Amino acid sequence: MTTATIRAGSRLSEQVHDFVRRGFTPHYGRRKTEFASEDLWRRFVEVGTELWLDSGDFDEVRSVWTREFSAVTTNNTLLNQQVQRGTYDDLITEAADLLWSFEDLTEREFILEMAFILNATHALRLVEQFDAFVSVEEHTDLAYDVDRAVEYARRYYAICPERFYVKIPFTAAGLLATRRARQEGIPVNHTLGFSARQNYVITRLSAPSFVNVFLGRLGSFIAENDLGSGDYVGERATLASQQAIHSLRETKGFETRQIGASFRSWDQYVNLAGIDVITAPPKVARELRDRKDQLPPLESQLGQQLVPGVNGDIDPEEIGLDTLWYINEEVVRCVDALGEEDLDGFDPDSLVAFFEDRGCSDFLVRWTDAQIATSTAEGKIPKLSNWADPLAQRTIGLDSLMNLAGLTTFTADQNQMDDHVRDVLNKAGARR
Repeated sequence: MTTATIRAGSRLSEQVHDFVRRGFTPHYGRRKTEFASEDLWRRFVEVGTELWLDSGDFDEVRSVWTREFSAVTTNNTLLNQQVQRGTYDDLITEAADLLWSFEDLTEREFILEMAFILNATHALRLVEQFDAFVSVEEHTDLAYDVDRAVEYARRYYAICPERFYVKIPFTAAGLLATRRARQEGIPVNHTLGFSARQNYVITRLSAPSFVNVFLGRLGSFIAENDLGSGDYVGERATLASQQAIHSLRETKGFETRQIGASFRSWDQYVNLAGIDVITAPPKVARELRDRKDQLPPLESQLGQQLVPGVNGDIDPEEIGLDTLWYINEEVVRCVDALGEEDLDGFDPDSLVAFFEDRGCSDFLVRWTDAQIATSTAEGKIPKLSNWADPLAQRTIGLDSLMNLAGLTTFTADQNQMDDHVRDVLNKAGARR
């Protein structure tokens, strides 16, 4: 079976669409009144922040959800947690029967379709229970495949255009895929961003609905590498990115909105009040709610430049901290130059080369196999000892390094989920 036969409108995609949506009973605009309202969360809405929750666990979401919340973010890691519990084992065997009825389907296409079914089904259940908008994540294999990333974005959106946002990660291919999806009106949550400069470029080139700063991981990088407490590092990057995105909205008409993600503690809610969107784990939201009577009056923090918790003997430029909150002129000039090009004719390699040729090779990095293997072994927080030289030499940025770590971590979780699918089918004797 060729790639073309799994496009939106093909017989396979239509049958998968109907399979996923069977029994789906939405409550658009009606279910919100079933949930209570809380003053704490109203105060955030009043200062301009939309509230989301970062979880795939229905009970966890329900423990916090009020009328003030509007969306849920899922990802490869969060869905994998549900899959590993056996939540969807019956669905896997049933979906396999459908997919195997297409005899020419390759093993890779089978896995991509199964991931699509699992993600879309789980997201529809969240929509059904909470009338929430839900960000659904593509299989990590698609992070480097523009055509398939766009195709699966079309198909996700067709499943539930009323409530689905499609998550596409920040890579060269992801930038181009997001651009094409947005040209078709598909709402994209462009994920795995870590800095103001990344989100500035993402917005100008691709105009997604949302960009992110995974702020908790930035603080953890500082703390786990004994560079300081890590306090306010992620918050500063998020506020800088928010300022850049707001400026692009005001001056150039973009509609992109900033998400603060990867929250680690309740005080990050307070420190980031006023940003466009906060998405946090229910556990962190509960911690804030438990302290609501002790909180000072909530005020917008937009425009603040928090002092990061980094030891005084650390040279910020040696570890690339400036890449998190400064948008350097080289990057601006590079994006300006791209505006003179036919960007729709670029492929990922030519986009990377364009940045390289203009002195921005630390922004879109051409990672080696050895570097990818090192990042995979490290997990979501890089070990500075492995990266000190390229960071100091400015061949990579700290933001690009964190992006690599995020993608390799999501890939590891996606691989676990794919393996669970194979294990379920093997145990059921259902392998083709």
